[in-house]
Amino acid sequence: MNFQFFYEKLIDSEEYKKFIKKNPKAYLCSCLFIIDREHAGKENKVHFDFWLPVEKKMNSFRVDGKVAFMPVENFETKPFEKVSTSHTFNLEDFEKMILEKMEKEGIKGRLQKILFSLQRLKGKDFLIMTGFLNNLSLLKANISLDENKIISFEKKSFFDMMKIVKRKKKEKKDKK
Repeated sequence: MNFQFFYEKLIDSEEYKKFIKKNPKAYLCSCLFIIDREHAGKENKVHFDFWLPVEKKMNSFRVDGKVAFMPVENFETKPFEKVSTSHTFNLEDFEKMILEKMEKEGIKGRLQKILFSLQRLKGKDFLIMTGFLNNLSLLKANISLDENKIISFEKKSFFDMMKIVKRKKKEKKDKK
């Protein structure tokens, strides 16, 4: 999946042209790429999210088969930072980095679904990766686009997360 390919598909669409004409101050604030390895890519999805500063809300476009406008239920009213549209990365390159890191750290399991979220924080674009493994584990990674490297990486078990949720519920119950 190439960022620029999908971005160009979006900006060439009539849906986007209508949207940007109606919302000239809107800007790209995030992108979500879902790579489905479990079903050979049949469930791959791409979303481009735009912040509308005047309305303080977000709208999204789904860009896989055909471009489709999708309103977003947004709970955040603080402005999102503008994401660069000049990226040329291929997500397969980052997936390869993740697989190499898994091997290096001895992490077992097969990636079934990978979510890459392009975001900007403190003036820098980065990818947040969440990977779901077939052994009920979860991978979390932050990837610096400036440095083209993984800057944080961790594996979590769904069972560990369940323990945390149960512990928090017990703590709330004990406080009452």
